[in-house]
Amino acid sequence: MEASWRQVAGGRGRARGRATAAPSGNGIHLRGAGGGRERVGGRRSFGASPGGVATSAAAGSRHSPAGSQALQTPAASELISQKKFEEIKKANQAAARKLVEEHFSSSSEEEGDEDFEGKQGKIVANTFITYTTQTDGDTRELERTKQYVNEAFQAGAMTCLICIASVKRNQAVWSCSGCFCIFHMPCIQKWAKDSEFLVSSVTDDDFGKRDYPWPCPKCRFEYKRSETPSRYYCYCGKVEDPPLDPWLVPHSCGQVCEREFKPSCGHKCLLLCHPGPCPPCPKMVTTTCYCKKAKPIPRRCSAKEWSCQLPCGRKLLCGQHKCENPCHAGSCQPCPRVSRQKCVCGKKVAERSCASPLWHCDQVCGKTLPCGNHTCEQVCHVGACGECPRSGKRFCPCQKSRFSLPCTEDVPTCGDSCDKVLECGIHRCSQRCHRGPCETCRQEVEKHCRCGKHTKRMPCHKPYLCETKCVKMRDCQKHQCRRKVCCCPGNCPPCDQNCGRTLGCRNHKCPSVCHRGSCYPCPETVDVKCNCGNTKVTVPCGRERTTRPPKCREQCSRPPTCHHTSQEKHRCHFGSCPPCHQPCQKVLEKCGHLCPAPCHDQALIKQTGRHQPTGPWEQPSEPAFIQTALPCPPCQVPIPMECLGKHEVSPLPCHAVGPYSCKRVCGRILDCQNHTCMKECHKVTKIDGCTGKNKAGPECLHCEEGCSKSRPLGCLHPCILPCHPGECPPCVQMLRIKCHCKITSLYVECRKITTADVNEKNLLSCCKNQCPKELPCGHRCKEMCHPGECPFNCNQKVKLRCPCKRIKKELQCNKVRENQVSIECDTMCKEMKRKASEIKEAEAKAAFEEEKRRQQAELEAFENRLKGRRKKNRKRDEVAVELSLWQKHKYYLLSVCGAVVVVFAWYITHDVN
Repeated sequence: MEASWRQVAGGRGRARGRATAAPSGNGIHLRGAGGGRERVGGRRSFGASPGGVATSAAAGSRHSPAGSQALQTPAASELISQKKFEEIKKANQAAARKLVEEHFSSSSEEEGDEDFEGKQGKIVANTFITYTTQTDGDTRELERTKQYVNEAFQAGAMTCLICIASVKRNQAVWSCSGCFCIFHMPCIQKWAKDSEFLVSSVTDDDFGKRDYPWPCPKCRFEYKRSETPSRYYCYCGKVEDPPLDPWLVPHSCGQVCEREFKPSCGHKCLLLCHPGPCPPCPKMVTTTCYCKKAKPIPRRCSAKEWSCQLPCGRKLLCGQHKCENPCHAGSCQPCPRVSRQKCVCGKKVAERSCASPLWHCDQVCGKTLPCGNHTCEQVCHVGACGECPRSGKRFCPCQKSRFSLPCTEDVPTCGDSCDKVLECGIHRCSQRCHRGPCETCRQEVEKHCRCGKHTKRMPCHKPYLCETKCVKMRDCQKHQCRRKVCCCPGNCPPCDQNCGRTLGCRNHKCPSVCHRGSCYPCPETVDVKCNCGNTKVTVPCGRERTTRPPKCREQCSRPPTCHHTSQEKHRCHFGSCPPCHQPCQKVLEKCGHLCPAPCHDQALIKQTGRHQPTGPWEQPSEPAFIQTALPCPPCQVPIPMECLGKHEVSPLPCHAVGPYSCKRVCGRILDCQNHTCMKECHKVTKIDGCTGKNKAGPECLHCEEGCSKSRPLGCLHPCILPCHPGECPPCVQMLRIKCHCKITSLYVECRKITTADVNEKNLLSCCKNQCPKELPCGHRCKEMCHPGECPFNCNQKVKLRCPCKRIKKELQCNKVRENQVSIECDTMCKEMKRKASEIKEAEAKAAFEEEKRRQQAELEAFENRLKGRRKKNRKRDEVAVELSLWQKHKYYLLSVCGAVVVVFAWYITHDVN
């Protein structure tokens, strides 16, 4: 049977869960008396998580080409994304289903830790305790139901008694309605079929046609053939093939049970579908006591009958006394008092219990019958004695003749033959009618022995029993009858030997009388105990080999195997105790400290020096480990120690105490007073008279570097001395510099340049020559070589003219540049300027007239040329074009040629014929 994707496994046996991770399959849904529901475990966690699906979808979308993504419309992209999401969702659901199937496929897996088991037991107890919280409820009546519910959640607790195997959560099962024992569906079907076959094959003449019942393997409750289970239902019988749910009881549908209580009270079970019998009815009803004297009170329906403990007071059967017992159920007990009572015939009087007033004495009645001739022969009786038994018509001894005689006379014989059937059942009595029994049959007949193998003539009344041993098989079909005495008649008795076959438990043999078919399950139970024997679990015989020992909560009582006086507290277990983790606390020889390491008296060490394989054809042996005591590890107690260079004080392990280097740089100041020792922390010998802590010793490095002090500002030359203390000597290096005018090179000492101020530097850079630079006016600077821009104070004489260039004067350059002096034109200049403009206008007018005449002459010449070209074109257009001879007569010539070709063709065809 396969289940849907929500199920963990198909078939019967309910336990579903998580992947990852999941909660345990021991979730419980039970409903208490008030109809509430409790739930254990987390929420349902099946299928793919949204995060996982989104990630997978994003990863899948990365595989599509970039070009196709660019061309897809938003609707198409959304459709593709949705499709990928559904595919990944199905894959994740399948993976989750597979994981849960593997986790819950067997009920023998570990169901949880002890804390969870404790919580589970508390929840079950709290569920059932609600049935007895009021009106003197009896919890003992719930133990059976509680036991079945607990076993449903325990690993390997439910066992099929037919195959002696665990009932797994994913297997179809059947529950007996008498003892509520659970069996595998295939096992109980085979059991029912075999039981019917064995009974019908022995007792049924028409083999297989009669309806024989089959029994439950445990309680022998009989079921009809029509009640043979063929389908798998939940405990309450509502759901066929109930789905697997980790939050429900295994093999449960999760609905309310609603089975009728036994004994019936009109109410229905309120628990969720559960194994075992329904608990007592928890409904509250108002009822009075047995004697109806007390006031009605509300009580549980299962405990509605109660006693008020007052005297009953009902009149007893004797009619004289009342019941003095406390209020009770049912009829009152017989009266316990004693009184003198007569027997029924009234002849004797005796003291007897008041509860039995009627009694019979041992005397014959002796009263005279109505006939007056005989007396009653009955022992002490009630009522009239009746008519005389010898009165009326009576038959003769052979019952053939009838006579009417007084009761005082005996009936005579009729004289006819007796003709009664003798004891042999074949022949009749040949004597005349007689009183008393007939004689034995003495006729000789040929008789067969009862086994049918021999014949013999002998008197009819004697049985013929041969001495042959019966070889027929008894009903067990294993042993022969082998009866010799009394000659077996064919209906051999049942086999009286013991079966002796080994039962399914493999521990006992069948104690029943030899029989056909399978033996009943072993009725014995076995206690599986923990190592100390204080905790045990009872399982069917045969399951002790596969049942895990119970978890014992007692402390292990074994003595310690190490040097400690007591071992660590741990619970009872099988096998060797776990390694001791207590501190060793042995006194170390070298330092006297206590060893703080975990106990190492029984450490596992890999064995060395074993045989090594000589070649690849030999299989390497598995590594062997031996238990041995290890020496205490080095002492790790921290001892403060100063390093060699006295940089720090650090705690060192006791076993490593001694001079050590802190791995830092030494850092002591060398003799040069500029650098420090770059050696790793080392020992330094003190020098006499030196008190400085940071002073370098003889073991420190000697400075071999050049002077690295900063030079004066502007000096680029290194110090000529090696690294030294104090100031560097002045720099006497000659520098070549350019003067201010950049023409002459000057040589000056570096120290003069670096120590001079601005004025002194200007003097050192002056070449004492005239500045060669040009002023903006174009004249040469008259100053000596100087820095910066040349001063604008040019006194050179320059010539200045009026705007018409006629008047000329000589002035200083700086005044002209500053526009301080200007020369204006006089009246003569203006007159000359007017005349010049008039002459210029007359020349311009003459030039215009000349240009106009020239253009007119060019126009006339162009028109004359154009008139002569038109006359020549007119003469060329009037020339006639003459046609050739072919152009004039081409149509006639073509017609004549065609006619000639036709005639020629006709002539050729007639010639050929």
